[in-house]
Amino acid sequence: MSPSTAPSSDTINICSRTIAYFSMEIALSPTLPTYSGGLGMLAGDTLRSAADTGAPMVAVSLAHRRGYFRQILSDLGQQTEADVPWSPESTLPSANQIIALTLQGRQLLVRAWRFDVKGVTGHVIPVYLLDTDVEGNDPWDRKLTDHLYGGDSYYRLCQEAVLGLGGIALLHALGCKPEVYHMNEGHAALLSIALLEEHLAGEPLAQATDSDRDAVRKQCVFTTHTPVPAGHDQFGIDQMYQVLGQDRAAAIEAAGCLHNGLLNMTYLALHFSRYVNGVAMQHGKVSQQMFPEYKVHSITNGVHAATWLSAPFQELFDDEIPEWRTDNNYFRSVYGIDPARIAACHMKNKHRLFATLAKRTGHYFNPGVLTLGFARRVATYKRASLLLNDPSRLVALAEKIGGLQILFAGKAHPADNAGKSLIREVYSAAIKLNSLSLKIYYIENYDWELGALLTQGVDVWVNTPRRPYEASGTSGMKAAVNGVPSLSILDGWWIEGCAENTTGWAIEDGENEEAEADSLYDKLEQRVAPLFSNPQAWAKLQQHCIGINGAFFNTHRMLRQYYSDAYFPQPVVPSAEPQAQPLAATVEATTAVRSLA
Repeated sequence: MSPSTAPSSDTINICSRTIAYFSMEIALSPTLPTYSGGLGMLAGDTLRSAADTGAPMVAVSLAHRRGYFRQILSDLGQQTEADVPWSPESTLPSANQIIALTLQGRQLLVRAWRFDVKGVTGHVIPVYLLDTDVEGNDPWDRKLTDHLYGGDSYYRLCQEAVLGLGGIALLHALGCKPEVYHMNEGHAALLSIALLEEHLAGEPLAQATDSDRDAVRKQCVFTTHTPVPAGHDQFGIDQMYQVLGQDRAAAIEAAGCLHNGLLNMTYLALHFSRYVNGVAMQHGKVSQQMFPEYKVHSITNGVHAATWLSAPFQELFDDEIPEWRTDNNYFRSVYGIDPARIAACHMKNKHRLFATLAKRTGHYFNPGVLTLGFARRVATYKRASLLLNDPSRLVALAEKIGGLQILFAGKAHPADNAGKSLIREVYSAAIKLNSLSLKIYYIENYDWELGALLTQGVDVWVNTPRRPYEASGTSGMKAAVNGVPSLSILDGWWIEGCAENTTGWAIEDGENEEAEADSLYDKLEQRVAPLFSNPQAWAKLQQHCIGINGAFFNTHRMLRQYYSDAYFPQPVVPSAEPQAQPLAATVEATTAVRSLA
């Protein structure tokens, strides 16, 4: 279990929590399969920073009793999946509250389990995991919260109704009525309908006015995470009426929240939010083009440094710059540390990674050889095979630079046949190309712990998405805080994080994949390998990764921006006509912001 997470205690008064954070998945602990990948990791890191900085938050997600899935790969790279069952009853305390919803024309009972995220100062963020496996429910309904992103679209709509409608009902039953509701992706968009129902106090939703809808809008913040169309959930109108019922479905139509004749959860969230943001500067621009009728801001993602920083680096920084745990700006002070000590920490991480791989796989890797890491959800736009675009050149490059090791990992969604094909493609290339100079290996079952080992232990992190489909990406940020540079396409966060030859290297845009692969090989041969062969220069590079990117791409900074820009923005007063604020209000606002600093 992560040191920043803890089982629940019953001493938290959630009535004072002013921010409610809703996410379909949240990575709470390596032992709980309540997440699938980047979205859940970001949610977990956000809450860990909230706990570290004393933010007045509470969070809601689903229990996912059967998890996402465990990946099993054959000798040829064929992926199959297995459930990852766990028992909330034997793992977490109950929230001691059961609420009733009306979905699919029948009553649905929902209970919740609580997991407390504990910060370095003892502050706790309670997370409620909703669960429909309740006696008295229809047998089909009891499995609604079992599988993360499982089932068909009808199952998914029911899940999202439980999250949005059930989450609001639970919080309010517990006496918690936050001022701000943050929807982390469109999965939680139906919480806006629950808030509208509450605002109308029993009156039919059909009677809602623009003023009523605006009252809900003032409470909601929405973060969109993807420019990929498949990432925006859409449901048929018949399903909407069947699951939500006549009153709610008609109200959604009347509010103009349908898009292209479908219930689009992104548009529902957009319509009912006063603040909308993308997750990187470029993603904000792309999202603004996608949704021109709405104002889209950008707040660049980050990672929770204490979760992803390796033990050797934590020990070093605790000794030299202990303030880093509550203020990640102190990573700038890494420039007061001898680069050789940074290089020594990384070598410990590399040895640990290789020892773990030897134990897990029986394959041995040389810590003296340049090692690249590529690990993420397997989707075609992420182009896992770009590194292998020109096999003969890759082999020649490996021989020229004295050896090359490439570690791949990642899961394809069970229904993504194209993604599964990519895994087989990498496997096939590895079988053909592995030699004394070049070693390629695909590691099974990419998860929290493997992700940490890889981002801490490889020499260079590689990312090759097709622009502009990388919204942000956070794995490269985890690598950076561990002194690992990136070699990546200029998309997502890397547009902001790339200082050429200082924090890593950009793969230049090309007219086709062959041109971009050529740039990748050129950078490896002409920039990366020569610097890697100079230990003193490489150690300085590692220092820059931490001092420049680690100091910015963290969730402590990200959460401060959400707090000041999205949750409780301060009014901008024109300098020509200054307006005095009551002293008490000024002190209160300053204290709140400082609590996150």
